[in-house]
Amino acid sequence: MMRILFCWLAVGTALAQETAWKPLTPLPDHEGFAGMFAGVSHDALIAAGGANFPDKKPWEGGAKAWYDTVWCLDEPQSQWHAVGKLPSARGYGLSITTDEGVLCIGGAEAAQHLSECVRLSWRDGALQIDSVPALPQPCANMTGARLGDTIYVAGGIATPTSTSAMSTFWALDLKDVKAGWKSLPAWPGRPRMLAIGAASAGSFFIAGGTDLHADEAGKPARTYLKDGYRFTPGKGWQAIADPPHASVAPPTPSPSTASGFLVLGGDDGANVNFEPKTLHPGFPHTLLAYDAANNAWSKQADLPFANVTNPTTTWRGRTTVVSGEARPGVRSPAVWSAP
Repeated sequence: MMRILFCWLAVGTALAQETAWKPLTPLPDHEGFAGMFAGVSHDALIAAGGANFPDKKPWEGGAKAWYDTVWCLDEPQSQWHAVGKLPSARGYGLSITTDEGVLCIGGAEAAQHLSECVRLSWRDGALQIDSVPALPQPCANMTGARLGDTIYVAGGIATPTSTSAMSTFWALDLKDVKAGWKSLPAWPGRPRMLAIGAASAGSFFIAGGTDLHADEAGKPARTYLKDGYRFTPGKGWQAIADPPHASVAPPTPSPSTASGFLVLGGDDGANVNFEPKTLHPGFPHTLLAYDAANNAWSKQADLPFANVTNPTTTWRGRTTVVSGEARPGVRSPAVWSAP
């Protein structure tokens, strides 16, 4: 078993400093959304879909509401405006910025998971939505990242009631999108969903996340994972040092650095059974850095936010994190940015 080398390393980026993070204009919804899609098209920040509990919280019997609105932010301190709608109300997929627009991959509707993929483009003050090849099967709560001209999608779950996670690993060549998704050999560890996903140093990384199993009532229960793997095209998979703690549903994809990538919080499982739920303290503010050259993890300065199940993108040279879940059943409309 690989031993963790846990040390304080400089990551060479302002994201490691709490004071570098600045709030942008929050989304125009007092609840905010978990599981949104977000990315950049023609210099505008696009955010779409997601879900929340607008009336009662889940422990009070509240129903989850799903959304199809596409929002656009032209300037960091301007106002968001609704510019269109997704093909259906959905969330909890993967979003990746490409040269042609924001690719919204799979995800979930209220009653089913999706294989459909669409591309959102902001052109001349209007939203354009195009279809792109669907995933090989329905999938939500996956992770993934873009490495050069290839998008990788890893893990997830196939249905809303799944009691096991997926170990699927798919790739889409942006130079030949019409060829569709290619299935690749999976990492050697357990299946997982809501994992860390990053692209850096010529490789794709997956770590953490959670596997699922059926509890005594037959409902899905989580097994928090603390391992990681590196995929290098042409070389395959290899294990990396275990993260210092579990991280489930951190902002995705994880931002890359000159030497590796960062993990912006995530659920470590410490408060998974916390009661009363109204007093849940929220998720960790921990910022982790992984150094690929030294195969080492380090803890950086704490983040000023701790939202999960939310997307990241790079907008005007700054890592931008959109909305998310502040604690179980509670969302946040906040949008954060750092150079």
